[in-house]
Amino acid sequence: MFKKYGLLVWLSLILIAGFVFTTFASYIVSRDTIQQSISEQTLPLTGDNVYSEIQRDILRPVFVSSQMAHDTFLRDWILNGEEDQELITKYLKEIKQKNNAVSSFLISEKSRNYYHSEGLLKKIKEGDPRDSWFFRVKNLKTQYETNVDLDQANHDTVTIFVNYRIFDYQGEFLGATGVGLTLDTLKHLIDSYQKRFDRKIFFVDQKGKVTLNGSNFSKTGGSLQAMSGIQSISDKILSNHSSSSSHLEYMGNNGTVLLNSRYIPELGWYLLVEQETNADIKPLQNIFLLNIAISAGITLLIAGIVLISVRRYQTRLEKSASTDALTNLLNRHAFDFVFQQALLDSERTRQPMCVILFDVDFFKKINDKQGHMVGDHVLKEVAAIAKRSLRESDVICRWGGEEFLVLLKNCTLEKSTSIAENLRNTIANNDFSRTTDLTRGRLSVTVSMGVAQCRENESEDSVFERADLALYQAKENGRNSVYFSE
Repeated sequence: MFKKYGLLVWLSLILIAGFVFTTFASYIVSRDTIQQSISEQTLPLTGDNVYSEIQRDILRPVFVSSQMAHDTFLRDWILNGEEDQELITKYLKEIKQKNNAVSSFLISEKSRNYYHSEGLLKKIKEGDPRDSWFFRVKNLKTQYETNVDLDQANHDTVTIFVNYRIFDYQGEFLGATGVGLTLDTLKHLIDSYQKRFDRKIFFVDQKGKVTLNGSNFSKTGGSLQAMSGIQSISDKILSNHSSSSSHLEYMGNNGTVLLNSRYIPELGWYLLVEQETNADIKPLQNIFLLNIAISAGITLLIAGIVLISVRRYQTRLEKSASTDALTNLLNRHAFDFVFQQALLDSERTRQPMCVILFDVDFFKKINDKQGHMVGDHVLKEVAAIAKRSLRESDVICRWGGEEFLVLLKNCTLEKSTSIAENLRNTIANNDFSRTTDLTRGRLSVTVSMGVAQCRENESEDSVFERADLALYQAKENGRNSVYFSE
């Protein structure tokens, strides 16, 4: 009997011994991996989610404040002497109600009057510390700022304000306007994430003082420097002034505590997410002990399949959210974020920035005569040529249909026009039939281009409108050419 099944028995014993050893080793590895995963993935992901929610909640007030600052009614009312205060009060009240804001305001540079949704609040005084924010906004290099302050029109409630600068039609400073949202919004957000992820989330200012926390915040001391355990890494937390997250740990009362720290420049605060590891490791011990003989292999197999599936799905999801499926270029939605950041960088560094808007000439005829598959091939080939021809720092996206948009950083109008001409010439000399079997004979394509340089304090829509006008001139004057907007 043993001789007949001896090899099978030995193989079984070897497999069992190997499985027991592997399972035990896996426990050790898994314990360390869990700690590393919490530190490098789970906590940063929670911080990213909270950060994105904060940006979302702040982005809408920024948009509303921008509309207010560019509203011709508001500017004309100031320029006409601020005669009927009831009109501006009604306007601010409607802004507040329609956008669920806790505050809406207007300060005139000429009269120094502080208007809000209930009427005239006060006069701004240059020597008053509570009015210093207005004179700071007046001298800003950017269009707006976001800051946390006490709302004088709302019983000194701690409020996040979006302060947007107003200019007249000649570019002269008229005052500041905007809206505010209460910190209760962020407090509810913290509570929801703490409940969902079972982690402690709180904010501290640049001096380490706790500024915002959830309902079940249990730390004592009021600041990082006075809290047991975390005080040992307080200097490392407060020394990081970039928005990238940092992974830290310290010894708490119940063992190792992992902490993820991120500086939020919109608020001037640090977002801290922490988690104790004991609660995560203890269930793992029980699971390994109870399932060592029957389920560890299946668990590892399923975990591997799930991990691969999630990673593939996440990769596809991220790519589809920001990439044009046909050309693999950035889509219009993703380009908007890139352009806004580049515009801020250009204003900060005072380096020129230009855009090139171009489309394929007579593209409809290509689709009608040779089919949409050939049209798709032309678009992919034009995208590939543009990517090869442009600089590494340049950003190109598919703007829509047969239109493409190029962002040229640190580039003058003259240089941008030269780059556009080189690209136009490259496309015009290319034989598009060489890379496809869909056509017979040579297939030539031309493009028309419009170039515009971003002006100081110019809006995104204005830049694209001037580039589009230049493109229209190129098409009106025979196509296959480059025109620029002064």
